[in-house]
Amino acid sequence: MRVPQLYRKPGWQRFFAGTAVGGVISWCIFLYIYGVWQEKNTELIRKQQQDIVDLNNEKKIWQDEYKEINRRKIEQLTVQKINIKITNAEKYKLDSLSVLETEDSVRDDLSIMIAKDIESVYKSKDLLKKIIENKQVKINDKRYKLKVKEMVIYTNLTIQLEIQFE
Repeated sequence: MRVPQLYRKPGWQRFFAGTAVGGVISWCIFLYIYGVWQEKNTELIRKQQQDIVDLNNEKKIWQDEYKEINRRKIEQLTVQKINIKITNAEKYKLDSLSVLETEDSVRDDLSIMIAKDIESVYKSKDLLKKIIENKQVKINDKRYKLKVKEMVIYTNLTIQLEIQFE
């Protein structure tokens, strides 16, 4: 068997030449379209990666802020400080040092309430009253007892006391 000699027929030569040129042109068009498409997708991927990084940073900031707000809210719902004030010390002509020592003594007795949640402090307000009112204070060789005049329970436990002879 022999391959036919097509080089003598110009129609077939043009067909094969056109096929080769068409193949090269179509390959160039394919590469151009694929390259443009690939560039667009690469740009889109880079933009999406940057958006993901930005959103993750923003999410972290929001989470940190949320944790800080929760921490502050928890602090607000616990007793942070105890304020004691004796209102009628002038009536018995007590010196300010004795009044201050008495206030500090009561504050020390109630120091167990610091960092307790407000609800449990409120439930034990009667116990607090009894602790204060059963306390006998000796000032200048005289015995006094304390009476709770006003008690405000919040993040600062504020108690106003009156002092009386026993």
